[in-house]
Amino acid sequence: MNITKTLIFQMAFAAVVATCVLAADAPLNSDKADPVRHVDPKGAEQLVSAKKVVVLDIRTPGEFKTGRIAGAKNLDFQAPDFEQRIKELDKSKSYLVHCAGGGRSSQSLTLFKKYHFESIYHLDGGLKAWQKAGLPVEK
Repeated sequence: MNITKTLIFQMAFAAVVATCVLAADAPLNSDKADPVRHVDPKGAEQLVSAKKVVVLDIRTPGEFKTGRIAGAKNLDFQAPDFEQRIKELDKSKSYLVHCAGGGRSSQSLTLFKKYHFESIYHLDGGLKAWQKAGLPVEK
């Protein structure tokens, strides 16, 4: 009898664990598509040259002055009003977001999702990857 109870307990426990694992892998907003797409420098360049995106450079103003993707707007990730400025953007437009190496811009993606932006492209590797790919930077 104890073996049967032990077996039933183990099967129930396995079912609970499997359910938890599946739930952890499910997206929180499974009814909505993820608005964020990751692009490499060549993909980003195609979006920029076709004028399909607004480029948001979220580096500091000092970094921005040293060089940027043509036409980029500077929104300093470290500024106290960064979230407010993101919130005020037109959520129906498509944006290409980047920083120097991808860290800050990756962190910013939660805000774009929080405020229900429709289309965000993340430049993986940031401006460093853009420059490494030989793409132009304006000063």
